[in-house]
Amino acid sequence: MNFFVLPAGICDPALNMAWDEALLVAMPRLQTPVLRFYGWTERAATFGYFQRYAEVAQLIHLRPLIRRPTGGGIVPHAADWTYSAAFPPGHEWYLLKAEESYRRIHDWVRLAFAELGVVTELAPCCQKSLPGQCFVGHEKFDLLWQGKKIAGAAQRRNLMGLLIQGSVQPPPVKLSRADWETAMQTVAAKQFGVQWSEFVPDPPLLAEVEKLRSEKYSQAAFNQKR
Repeated sequence: MNFFVLPAGICDPALNMAWDEALLVAMPRLQTPVLRFYGWTERAATFGYFQRYAEVAQLIHLRPLIRRPTGGGIVPHAADWTYSAAFPPGHEWYLLKAEESYRRIHDWVRLAFAELGVVTELAPCCQKSLPGQCFVGHEKFDLLWQGKKIAGAAQRRNLMGLLIQGSVQPPPVKLSRADWETAMQTVAAKQFGVQWSEFVPDPPLLAEVEKLRSEKYSQAAFNQKR
């Protein structure tokens, strides 16, 4: 099973969302999953595609607020380890039900932590949180460390493919992000038979990223559209 990996580095919030949607849009053409690791040039918050901006703005004071291409709730971004995974239509991950793809992505993260000697577990059920406090409670199959949520994700599945966007709040143990990213690739090779290649974006993809950044995710008209 072939996967691409894209270590995108640190990007501004609008560019991060543009990259993730552009990868989803490119899936029918690429026909190969892409795992992207990225960080943030500034503190920001993303919120689910279907959420109402006015309600989100009252629940969290962190700015900028950027609407994600995926669903879910409010996620603050600062020192979290963020990643996305895009899968083409017809891929085995694409064919999974939403609950199962959510479980599988967090089991992948769990195995990566185990590779580094850190024990985590998948939440067996829900524990409700206050509105706007994504990492206080947890949903079924979120990732827990000592009972506390440290990883959540959001998904979008359409005719172009499946996009999963995830955020990891690393536990307070001696771990580097680079080691965790390496572990993600290592366990995928061991557990899923993945063969990794570094992804080199082509001009059409780069053009789509810039279009989405400038015309969509950096525009108040989009972020505040509902």
